[in-house]
Amino acid sequence: MKKEFSKSWKASSQPRKQRKYRANAPLHLKKKFVSVNLSRELRKKHGKRNIPIKKGDTVKIMGGKFKGKQGKITTVKLNISKVTIEGIQVKKQDGSKVNIKLQPSNLQIIELNLEDRKRKIKKENKEEKTKEKKKWVIWKDKKFQKIGL
Repeated sequence: MKKEFSKSWKASSQPRKQRKYRANAPLHLKKKFVSVNLSRELRKKHGKRNIPIKKGDTVKIMGGKFKGKQGKITTVKLNISKVTIEGIQVKKQDGSKVNIKLQPSNLQIIELNLEDRKRKIKKENKEEKTKEKKKWVIWKDKKFQKIGL
């Protein structure tokens, strides 16, 4: 494998190549690496299983030392694919507290931050598409006919 990111590379069973792929990936792909699955209620509401995490989302920790705790996302670090959560800290030897960076795979989104402009636009576009789909009716002879609703 070359040093640069390869668009044509499919997969490898070698961990070093998998790490290299993730490390050299461009930001638009690293955004997908921080996807977190949604709670059951949000899955039904939004029709998606997972979504990239953003600052302000409320999450529940599903595994590790802090399993079961909840908090808001304070930072999302795309370069290392880690997030920090408000109130999830560990005490250092000198007595000071430091935030813990968690993997997104150990989290579940409980509440989405819908104040985000891009998320709002995406949601509106999806609602328009579903309304448009409802206007079309499929007939037995595989023709589409628009009906006025």
